[in-house]
Amino acid sequence: MISRWKVSAALAVFLFAGSQAYAAGNPAIGQRLSTTCAACHGASGSGLNPQYPNLAGQNFKYLVKQLTDFKDGRRKNAIMNGMTAKLSAEDIDHLAAFFASQTPRSATGDQRLVKMGEAVYRGGDFGRAVPACMACHAPNGVGNAPAGYPRLGGQHAEYVVSQLEAFARGTRDNDPNQMMRDIASRMSEQQMRAVAQYIQGLY
Repeated sequence: MISRWKVSAALAVFLFAGSQAYAAGNPAIGQRLSTTCAACHGASGSGLNPQYPNLAGQNFKYLVKQLTDFKDGRRKNAIMNGMTAKLSAEDIDHLAAFFASQTPRSATGDQRLVKMGEAVYRGGDFGRAVPACMACHAPNGVGNAPAGYPRLGGQHAEYVVSQLEAFARGTRDNDPNQMMRDIASRMSEQQMRAVAQYIQGLY
């Protein structure tokens, strides 16, 4: 299983390098709609509060899915369920186009954990049947835009840990084919923290 993920990862640079297409989304309209998002996510989607995700540079398709899942209740979060309740499908496309067009914020990870995090991100853990993260999220953390896999590079470590824990518990369950729930449930707490620190500084 691990070897299959590693083979896939070897092709990641070529498969994931294409520019994003924003479908019907208009970044300028999305910027106007995003004013209520700024309190938690920052004006450009690069917020400073580590409990909320950075949205700047996130993949368009992934953003559309998450906003739609919040609106439809498939992803549970009291704040986001309320914020998305009145958004139309067109509004969601515009918001996703705006945030996807922004430049991600650079950051650094805790160097005490980065080495372990890099090992898991790039090589997985055969003993725990944890595949390499880069197989889906790319060696440089940009994700796979056409497949809808999110950009991870530069994401807040605190937020990453919270989502891995939610997947492991099953309290977040909007991942296709239970992919992240299966993977996160096999990760140790230390691996989650280490991978999150590596991701935070990954570019």
